[in-house]
Amino acid sequence: MRQGEADGRTSDNMGEMTKDILTTADAARILGVSVRTAQLLIEGGTIPSWKTPGGHRRVYRSHILGLIDGPGERPTLASARVVVIARPERIAAYEATLAPVRDCVVEGHSNAYAALLAIGVRLPAAVVIEAEASDAGTRAVLQSLRADPALGRTQILVVMGSDADRGIGKVGVDNKRTVLVDGLSALPAAIETVFRAAAARPLPFETPPSFPFPDNESQRLLAVERSGLVDTPPEDSFDRLTWLAARSLEAPIALLTMLTPTRQWFKSRYGLDMADTPRDWAFCNYTIMQKGVMVAENLATDQRFADNPAVSGELGFRFYAGSPVRDPDGFTLGSLCVIDTRPRELDDTQKQTLANLAALASDEIKLRETDRQLRWALEQRPAKAGASAPPSGARRIADHP
Repeated sequence: MRQGEADGRTSDNMGEMTKDILTTADAARILGVSVRTAQLLIEGGTIPSWKTPGGHRRVYRSHILGLIDGPGERPTLASARVVVIARPERIAAYEATLAPVRDCVVEGHSNAYAALLAIGVRLPAAVVIEAEASDAGTRAVLQSLRADPALGRTQILVVMGSDADRGIGKVGVDNKRTVLVDGLSALPAAIETVFRAAAARPLPFETPPSFPFPDNESQRLLAVERSGLVDTPPEDSFDRLTWLAARSLEAPIALLTMLTPTRQWFKSRYGLDMADTPRDWAFCNYTIMQKGVMVAENLATDQRFADNPAVSGELGFRFYAGSPVRDPDGFTLGSLCVIDTRPRELDDTQKQTLANLAALASDEIKLRETDRQLRWALEQRPAKAGASAPPSGARRIADHP
């Protein structure tokens, strides 16, 4: 081969290699998400990457395309929800058994059709089915779930109460997405395995933070970005909730918080002029790590908060109570909280009031997420009959702000 031909072919090969290496902005454009969302995907380890000598992140095009269309290995936990299908009288037992599992939001259904609808609308992290050997309906639901390609990243767990129940588990037992669980007592460990495998991703902190954070922090931060709420203007629908929280609980301050990697940002605030605080000031760091209402009756004597600048400084906060606010997939974005400048307590009714107001905030977030997906679907609808439909992976990544 002549030297000129060799040099030309080498140049062509280098050009092809360059096309296969993408910047963060390139990845965001292909995925159809914001650059910040792409950064979280990359920094959180969902998309493998490396740094150039200049400190810039680079990724392979094949990894981006695989995230859109390829089944591959489960790259990240797409949901914190667990859907349970069981008899009506057994739902409470499942909820109580899974209550200690952190970062897990349980949705129980006794009606198989309602369960299938819920699963189809928001793909859960796991589906738990109570096996009954004599129940043909349960067998049919299990077969339906195993045959649905859209559930390729949803773990199916079959809880067996007797040896006879194993007959249901054997339907398609070669399916790797199905796990047989020996009784209700073994279910928490099985669910924790699902969540632990998905949450084992690098954290997007340059240095270890001084504040506590949940095990699924990388996925939670991506959910915060995906919500599109941070740094948006005030809205009446959220301001009404903070007003109600302050007035109902007789607190001078009420906040709807969003926790980013570095900030505690207030989507709504009542009685406070500050728009945000550093993340390590956030009492809500503890709230997002539990499922119920978190109360600190005297911040000044609480070892977790006594040295917090919001307690020891000019603000002089002395009381805090907060309840988690979640997105449609069960990830905790922040909290609805009330703060006072004097130590105090909340009775059970007041705690329930705060929890219900936080649930209303979560519902509002779910409604706008549904509206956003609907508008996106309408925009992607072919303008003319016979026009091409959006790519198969588009639905899965249509969650960007």
